[in-house]
Amino acid sequence: MAETLFDKIWNQHVISDLGDGNHLIYIDRIFLHERTGSVALKSLEEKGISVRNPNQVFATIDHIVDTLPGRGDVTMMPSGSQFIESLRESVRREKINFFDLNTSRQGIVHVVSPELGIALPGITYICPDSHTCSLGALGAMAWGVGSSECEHALATNTLVKKKPKSMLVNINGVTKDGVTSKDIILHLISKYGANGANGHAIEFRGKAIDEMSIESRLTLCNMAVEFGAMTGIISPDKKTIDYISGKPFAPKDEEQKLAEDYWTKLKSDDDAHFSKVIEVDASKLNTYVTWGTSPEHAIEIEEIIPTVNPSNSKRENESIQRALDYMGLKESDAIKGTKIDAAFIGSCTNSRLSDLRIAASILEGKKIAPGIKAICVPGSSKVKRDAESEGLDKIFKSAGFEWRESGCSMCFFAGGESFGENERVISTTNRNFENRQGKKTRTHLASPATVAASAIKGEITAIDQIERRT
Repeated sequence: MAETLFDKIWNQHVISDLGDGNHLIYIDRIFLHERTGSVALKSLEEKGISVRNPNQVFATIDHIVDTLPGRGDVTMMPSGSQFIESLRESVRREKINFFDLNTSRQGIVHVVSPELGIALPGITYICPDSHTCSLGALGAMAWGVGSSECEHALATNTLVKKKPKSMLVNINGVTKDGVTSKDIILHLISKYGANGANGHAIEFRGKAIDEMSIESRLTLCNMAVEFGAMTGIISPDKKTIDYISGKPFAPKDEEQKLAEDYWTKLKSDDDAHFSKVIEVDASKLNTYVTWGTSPEHAIEIEEIIPTVNPSNSKRENESIQRALDYMGLKESDAIKGTKIDAAFIGSCTNSRLSDLRIAASILEGKKIAPGIKAICVPGSSKVKRDAESEGLDKIFKSAGFEWRESGCSMCFFAGGESFGENERVISTTNRNFENRQGKKTRTHLASPATVAASAIKGEITAIDQIERRT
């Protein structure tokens, strides 16, 4: 029987068929952070249960810790240091691979994992964080779980999971200059809705995918969950194999040869069935930005804000009106030219070296607009070091951006730091929900290039309005 890429990985990890579409699945690798990972490990300790396979469990500190220079364990969140110390105690006890603060491998879980070779093609991989689906970009079956599921997986290396349907998104055509994978995924979510892939695992495929860098693919898969999907996945190719080769936790020597032989076969059969297929012509897409309070509230930067009208469903109109009220915008207004108060470049979506290079190419030799608060948070200690070795930090600081330590930072304000009430922020993050970046903060999602250009102008701006370094 013909199988999709997702089918193949799923079936290779089924321990038992439990009926009604549910299976007991073997979990290969687990990544933890201090917020939910510490809770799961503490619960196991209280029950007298040990981690089953600590060599395949990894942990770092990224969610609660602040990103200010000179940071330590003391966070702006009152209980933050307790989570950090709890994780430290647990990983020492269980002998888990740990990337502590101020070490060379610390960073956001979904940035550290690929750069260290922890996420690999064909493995099952979980983390107690929604955007674990990012790692599908490397051909892993990766998804986010809650603390209870994480605890179970730590103890048994298994999870009960209902198999999702398979969905194919074919993305063909050559993108225009300045159009990124962030724009492509915002287009998909805006066109088909935040529940457009509900109950599915998405396979991304096509010429545009073939041409994407691994880091761009990571951005694309990162937001599969915002499309309603369990995960997103891309078949590994030569780019994938070259990217993984030599990384610290990737296979070595003879194991590497065997792994690469297996990885090259990880693709959907030609006649595999997908329950849903979407075709995208990437050559017709332009730069996107969100106007509302969901990633589905995205439009091309030259378009006007949607209107409440009778042709929409009641749900759509209620969603539009609530979003307009929260965002302080008016229907039919242009989104381009909307004044901003702040700009943020960071998060597991867009904080890798290639993202910072793109933003720096726009910022070089320029200054951000007066009164704009601008922050850049590299996704990992390695990204920060590499960026500094290229002089990117100097470009950001010269332009007026704060240059921070790595972490989740102001993607959300679990660490206690936030933007101000009613402040309008253009951000490279993945969620623009109400109060996500601060109480009543108004968030517009965009690519690093659009965020950098907008910071210079002090308003939402198309990148072709800014002269770029070539």
